[in-house]
Amino acid sequence: MDFKTEFKPLTVQPEEIEVKSFEMITEELGAHSFTQEQYPVVQRVIHASADFELGRSLVFHPRAIEAGIAAIRGGKRIVADVQMVQVGVSKPRIHKFGGDVDVYISDPDVMAEAKRLNTTRAIVSMRKAVKEADGAIYAIGNAPTALLELIRLVKEGEARPGLIIGMPVGFVSAAESKDELRKLDIPFITNIGRKGGSTIVVAAINALSIMAAAEA
Repeated sequence: MDFKTEFKPLTVQPEEIEVKSFEMITEELGAHSFTQEQYPVVQRVIHASADFELGRSLVFHPRAIEAGIAAIRGGKRIVADVQMVQVGVSKPRIHKFGGDVDVYISDPDVMAEAKRLNTTRAIVSMRKAVKEADGAIYAIGNAPTALLELIRLVKEGEARPGLIIGMPVGFVSAAESKDELRKLDIPFITNIGRKGGSTIVVAAINALSIMAAAEA
């Protein structure tokens, strides 16, 4: 065996890599029950994670895609639970419609209030967000406490999200928070189980923004 043989990639062109990746995902995923509108989100989630189990675990409210596209095209803000989501979102398509991506978890008033109440900054950040971002897309990939608090605020009529993308990763309350989200009769995108994370939420938002821009 010649150990000096150099591996050569199929292509080094970014667009071609993405196209080839999507072709491989479609072939390997095989038959599925996702709608034509939902599939671009599933595809980008798998592309971002290389995890077909995670992709198959996605759950969509029947109005999720419609609501997400409408929120983006309506210039509604995206509220992220952490900076990693804020950084990862492709902003030119969001800015095109007048929207932006906000994260409140490191705001001085949020940190001070969380310390005063002896609770998490994620919880306090949701309380602040719902007062400033009516109709927003809430993108939660890290903090189950943020998702649970947002669900509570929705139930109590204090929050009116346009869409909740709730896919926090972890062991403590991550799966349970998603179980609670699936009980709501408002647009959501989530998944079953412990998997998730910022990268996954970003992939879902970027898929929605691509669809929004394509329809404009």
